[in-house]
Amino acid sequence: VQLQASGGGLVQAGGSLRLSCAASGRTFDRYRMGWFRQTPGKEREFVAGIMGGGSYSWYSDSVKGRFTISRDNALNTVYLQMNPLKPDDTAVYYCAAGTNSYSDNVGSYDYWGQGTQVTVSS
Repeated sequence: VQLQASGGGLVQAGGSLRLSCAASGRTFDRYRMGWFRQTPGKEREFVAGIMGGGSYSWYSDSVKGRFTISRDNALNTVYLQMNPLKPDDTAVYYCAAGTNSYSDNVGSYDYWGQGTQVTVSS
C-alpha cells in the first residue's frame, strides 16, 4: 500500500483544515487507517483511527470533539477534518495503514505516507 497525504497548510487558531490521504491498491477497505502527528524532538503521536468498514473510529484525548476521521473506500481515501484548530496542533501529520484490530500504537501500522505540515498561528 502506498499512501499520499495532502491538505496541510497555515491557518489561524480557530480555523479548520481537512487532510486527505489517498491509497493505492484494491484492498483499501481491509486496512485500519490512522492519522499521527509529530513535532521536532518529540515522538510521533496518535491522533485518530478508523476501521476498514468505517463504522468504528477513535481519537486521542487531545483532539476528541474537534477532529473527525472518515473514509471513502470507493475512492481509497481517508480524511481528517480538523476544527477548531489550536496552536498546539502544529505538527507534521502522517497517515498510516495497518491490519487486524483497533490500535493507536505506531508499531502496529505497516505503511506510512510522507507527511503534510499543519501550522496553526495564534
